[in-house]
Amino acid sequence: MKPGDHPDFYRLAPPPGASRQSTIVLDGEGRFWHDGARVDHPALERALRSWIARHPDDGRLILSNGYDWCYFRADDAAFVVDALRVEPDGAVTLRLFDDTEEPLDPATLSLAASGVVYARVKGGRFDARFSRHAQTQLAPLLVDDDPPALLVQGHRVILPPRDSPVGLD
Repeated sequence: MKPGDHPDFYRLAPPPGASRQSTIVLDGEGRFWHDGARVDHPALERALRSWIARHPDDGRLILSNGYDWCYFRADDAAFVVDALRVEPDGAVTLRLFDDTEEPLDPATLSLAASGVVYARVKGGRFDARFSRHAQTQLAPLLVDDDPPALLVQGHRVILPPRDSPVGLD
């Protein structure tokens, strides 16, 4: 049994001399930084991406590997959509930066004033920002540009404006 399987895992005090607060930051492009330095080791970056979660009590963003956890800050969305695949029936599958795939819920799409597309992922628990590459892959689905609308599984989906910055979520 991993410590993370214990019902009080998120309520236990940190190890002596440690803190649950961290200086880890996820920037708007999906890159991790620690103490102002870019985390550039590929395996560590993949691991950090796979450890993103929410604290079960306060809902804040955390990194948890099942053995320990800490809070971190996201300057924008907690996830990045790296690419997408349009299925023959018109459904869209998102590939996230943590190497997972999931179907797009078109009802969760929104458009920031900057022109960036966002969607809710992981069962609606997190926001995901579309990378430039993923956003260009939406072009074949675009049926109107004022207001922006996509055709997903035969349904016209208008992209509503994004209300607030995601980093506060």
